[in-house]
Amino acid sequence: MLRLFPRAAVRRPGAPRTAIPRDVWVLVAAAFAIAIGFGLVAPVLPQFAASFGVGATAASVIVSAFALTRLVLAPTAGGLVNRLGERPVYVIGVLTVAVFTGACAFAGSYWQLLLFRGLAGIGSTMFTISASGLIVRLAPPEARGRVSGLYASSFLLGNIAGPLVGGLLAGLGLRVPFLVYAGTLVVAASIVGIMLGRGRTAEVRTALPPLRLSEALSVAPYRAALVSNFANGWATFGIRMALVPLFAAAVLHAAPAVAGLALALFALGTAGALTFSGRLVDTWGRRPLALAGLGIAAVGTALMGVSGSNGVLFLLSVVAGFGSGLLSPALQATVADVIGRERSGGAPLAVFQMVSDVGSIVGPLLAGLLADSVGYVWAFAASGACLLLAIPAWAGRRHRISAERSRVLENEDGCEPDR
Repeated sequence: MLRLFPRAAVRRPGAPRTAIPRDVWVLVAAAFAIAIGFGLVAPVLPQFAASFGVGATAASVIVSAFALTRLVLAPTAGGLVNRLGERPVYVIGVLTVAVFTGACAFAGSYWQLLLFRGLAGIGSTMFTISASGLIVRLAPPEARGRVSGLYASSFLLGNIAGPLVGGLLAGLGLRVPFLVYAGTLVVAASIVGIMLGRGRTAEVRTALPPLRLSEALSVAPYRAALVSNFANGWATFGIRMALVPLFAAAVLHAAPAVAGLALALFALGTAGALTFSGRLVDTWGRRPLALAGLGIAAVGTALMGVSGSNGVLFLLSVVAGFGSGLLSPALQATVADVIGRERSGGAPLAVFQMVSDVGSIVGPLLAGLLADSVGYVWAFAASGACLLLAIPAWAGRRHRISAERSRVLENEDGCEPDR
């Protein structure tokens, strides 16, 4: 039977650890610059929108416009990656965000700000998908978990540091963080444009034959990754940002700082797991870490609704974040296994991103309806159940990788699509 898909290469315990290529470190550095810049504008964006005399709903639309543009244009960005290659799409995407983010600083009305912010989302989806494709191409198969964890950690650290710096810059005016963010994006684009591919031009400067979405969907691990990423987007990105602050204020009668600390502790739990989860993904395999991450995140999320004190909320935030830190590298490595290093995965990567975005949009809406109708307990319980429902997708023999088979080089082996 024709073999199409690379099998995950799992590092044997005690085997020498594969060195992470220099080009991966280039992407990690650029990711940190992008993330810290994004964190600069996060605290001031709603306030800046409100300064034009609009209400809270209109100010929230400014935040949603960015995510909605990313969702709608993800397939187009995936097609560009297939035609042009990851590297040029990455640089163009980052510079696009830089231009329109800088334009936000000069917006003279609410509608101009909305337009510029939405257009920035075009570039965001371009560099997000192309960065994922570069990670797939550059990461050694037996180190994909470590590379995914490292890349996620750089974004996380940038998102933690960014709001701290952004809060200080806000004292200079609400427009200043946008200009600084545009500058960090130019730095990131320069890092990738100048430094990526030195000595390895053929690996990052040429387009590869595309992997069709239908081919990827025929593989059970890819479908499991999609289901899990939807659940992760629902609970980790959607519920965490939308429902936790409302719950802290309405049920615990806590100050806004309590919700902020809960979100920070979630990030801390994620960071703690990322210090070792990527390594375990490479040694234990993708499925064990995915199952553990889904289960732990589900427990932490579902029980938040019965938190009777700030301390319990803080503890559960750490637990849920820890589960997310276990899950993320496993999902990224799984998708990388399916795509492999010899094909462009524009369409599969775009869909992988889209399902998370859909989850982060649909999750808060449905959870908000549940909170209003039957209470926060059921809203958080439903979000935890969404994570648990992703677990059966990882069942079956097609997810198993033998130690003997994992020692075969990626370009000499493959796994058969489902029939």
